[in-house]
Parts: sequence; structure tokens; C-alpha cells
Amino acid sequence: MWSPLLCGMLSFMSIVAAAGQGRTAEASGCSKVVMDGELTAGKEWNAALGQGWVFRIVPIDAGKTQPGNYPYSGWDLVVDRTEGAGFPDALLLATLPYNSINEREVGTTFGLRAQDAIGWNPRSFRFLTDPVAFKEAQRSYRIVEAQRGKSHDVGDTPAQRRATERLLELEKRSAQGEFRILDARLTPGVADPAAYAQNWALAAQRTAHTIEPSARGKATPRGSLNWIRFSLVLWLPRKWAAPTGLHAMPSTCSQ
Repeated sequence: MWSPLLCGMLSFMSIVAAAGQGRTAEASGCSKVVMDGELTAGKEWNAALGQGWVFRIVPIDAGKTQPGNYPYSGWDLVVDRTEGAGFPDALLLATLPYNSINEREVGTTFGLRAQDAIGWNPRSFRFLTDPVAFKEAQRSYRIVEAQRGKSHDVGDTPAQRRATERLLELEKRSAQGEFRILDARLTPGVADPAAYAQNWALAAQRTAHTIEPSARGKATPRGSLNWIRFSLVLWLPRKWAAPTGLHAMPSTCSQ
């Protein structure tokens, strides 16, 4: 599962890395927003950001099972229009790579165990805040994704190459956020950690957590995330019109 995805994203990720090196904090500064909350497995958390945007933390689809017919557990970080704008959302579009292990997924996806997921902490992500750019990025994403399953080369056609370049340009103008797990209740997985998750496995002890028995009565390879308490920090554009109750303070822009 891992190798084909990596092969498909290799050239895309190298372009992304080069683009990230050139990004600098906006001279005009940002509006920093700090929120916190907690989540139980299968539940959603959301908060209005203002200007027609909402931040959602939504359960990963448990109907899609891992090898061995074990359900996934955890949550996806999502930034969407208040009325709902469909897939892909503004956070997925700006947080690369696509279709691979990614900081927007806090769960037992792509071979991560529950303990590895809390060890990858904090997580950084990016998200679009301009509705026009968001719609354009959705169109470009669909052009790029049209090649999935057909070729391992990103940008296989001229249209896809142009769409990829445009996505990277739009990503440069995105806002940034950080998601930190403060406490967790989990059932650890009994599988060995994946090679790319070794450091997260070791770091898991630095995140406060409580071990719980499996709901099925027996251990599973990936385990499950049952509850988390978290902190969310967003660096929004300067002079952001935040809703009442959401305190935005002037700040330098995180990089």
C-alpha cells in the first residue's frame, strides 16, 4: 500500500519541498487564534472561523476497514465553507502530499498504530482562506486526480502539469495551523511499528495518555483512538473578521 503511493507522489513531493523553502512569513503579520476541545471516537468537533469558514474535526470513515477487517479509528482535520463545499476541503488542498500519509489525518491510517498517531505530535497543516482560490484549487485537484490508477507520474498530461503548478502556487498563499494532542485514551496496537513510524512510536510516551482495553475483547494490530483532548492554533490573515467569541490576536505568521 505504501510503495505505490510513494511512487505516485515522489516527484510531487520534491516540488512541494522546493516551494516550501521559498515561503516567507507575510510582512503584514497574522491574526492568531487559539482553541481547544475534546473528542470521543465517532464524534465531530467544529468551530466557526468567520468569513464563511468552519474548522471541523471529523471521524475517519470506520466503514473502510484495514487489512484483517479492522476498522480505522481517529479523525480528519477539515476546513470547509460554512454551507459545505464538497470534497476536497480547503485544508486537504493545501496540506501535501495527497493520497499518502499526511498530518491532517490523526488516526490509524497508512499503517499507523494508535500509539504512533499520538506520538506524531504536534501536527502542522495549511489551509486556504480565499473562497475564489479554494474553488480554483478544487478544480485543479480534480484534474490532477484524474490520472490516479493510470500512471505513477504526477503531471502526466500538459493539463495535469499546469494544474499541479497552480495548486503549488495557491498553497504558497495559504494560512497555517497546528494541532496538538494534550491527552488521549487509546487501545494500543500490537503490530510492530512501521519503519517510517519508529520515531513516533518512541515519542508516544511524551503525550499524556491512558491505556484502555479493546472494545472487541482482544488486541488488534493498529489499536484504536478512543478519546483526545487537543489544542488548535491557527494563523489567519491579518484583520481577519473573527466571529464573536473567537479571540484573534495580532501575531507574526508561523512558517
